[in-house]
Amino acid sequence: MTPFSSSSASAPLGPNAVIGIVGGGQLGRMSAMAAAKLGFRTHILTKDPNSPAAQVSHGVTLGAYDDLKALDAFARGVDVVTFEFENISADAMDCLSQYCPVRPSGHILRISQDRLAEKTFFTENGIPLAPWHAVTDRASLHAAAEALGLPFILKTTRNGYDGKGQSRIHHPADLETAFNTLAPHPLVAEGMVDFACELSVMVVRGIDGTVRCFDPGMNRHRNGILDLTLAPAPVEPAISAQAQALAVSIAEKLDLVGILGVEMFLDHTGALLVNEIAPRPHNSGHWTMDACPVDQFDMHIRAVTGMPLPPAIRHSDAVMKNLIGPDDMALWPKIIGTPGLLPHLYGKEEARPGRKMGHVNCIFPFGSLPGELGIQDALGPLATSLAAEETQETQAEPISS
Repeated sequence: MTPFSSSSASAPLGPNAVIGIVGGGQLGRMSAMAAAKLGFRTHILTKDPNSPAAQVSHGVTLGAYDDLKALDAFARGVDVVTFEFENISADAMDCLSQYCPVRPSGHILRISQDRLAEKTFFTENGIPLAPWHAVTDRASLHAAAEALGLPFILKTTRNGYDGKGQSRIHHPADLETAFNTLAPHPLVAEGMVDFACELSVMVVRGIDGTVRCFDPGMNRHRNGILDLTLAPAPVEPAISAQAQALAVSIAEKLDLVGILGVEMFLDHTGALLVNEIAPRPHNSGHWTMDACPVDQFDMHIRAVTGMPLPPAIRHSDAVMKNLIGPDDMALWPKIIGTPGLLPHLYGKEEARPGRKMGHVNCIFPFGSLPGELGIQDALGPLATSLAAEETQETQAEPISS
């Protein structure tokens, strides 16, 4: 295949151009549906012919994400490449970039999929974050424990999501067990944050440098998995503005093209600490699908195809509730029969425990997000406590799809 011309890489794609999406999950599915509304076709690279994204896409290439033959076949059928999760080969993205633009870039993927690289990037660019130390061996582990104090969290540098790949160190005796259990090395030791809440911001940047930022959402977790997002986050306007400014700063320093989820902690002193980034649409941005004229998936597609970016405005307040596993899916008949619940299912066949099967949005008039009892009433059969189930000493879970 002939490599693409870098001189034409900034030209907007026209109708019926093909967007290649690496990954077949629900984020790829909703991105493909957004692309169709804008007149584009999508082609999915996935291992599963019945994956959520493959079900709604124009074309599918079956293969592993580091399979050079599959990558070549995939590249021949697309005009631009993006991805819907981070556990893929950045080298593969570099390979694809020889033939068409890859947005966001492999460079950004490398930073986001490695906690050491991510935290180093934050530190070098003056982004506030919790205290941390690299752990390469037992000596550095004990040095980190002494510097951070107990308790702290020990995490793998890669492939951690929904509470996986981490261990909370409460006692010196936990050090050896955690070091031997978590793999591969090196690891990252993070200081505990006495946080008031977790916020996330979806920020999008176009090929011309235009940046748009959605209102921050407040996240609540259950069993280590995102349960609810409240939008806008019920925090002071100054905190909201600061969170957006941090997200914009990160997007610009990364030279992002596409969308980026930025997860932050708000501590009890009012300080914001950035935790993680995800260069793709994100679960905590699903509220935009029913509360905004142009949602996170529309914005992402517009950005990666070079289209103009409209303002990221909100016409309604919203609550997003994830549908997790067989317990939530058993409520499906009641969900679709409850006025005000706006369901989105992902097309997954098996409702396994802990698996995200879909989500439900509830929208409210602009500026009228209710309190906990009002939200529970609106959620009907899905009502759940808004109180975080983790204790104050428990760190929020990593950002996940």
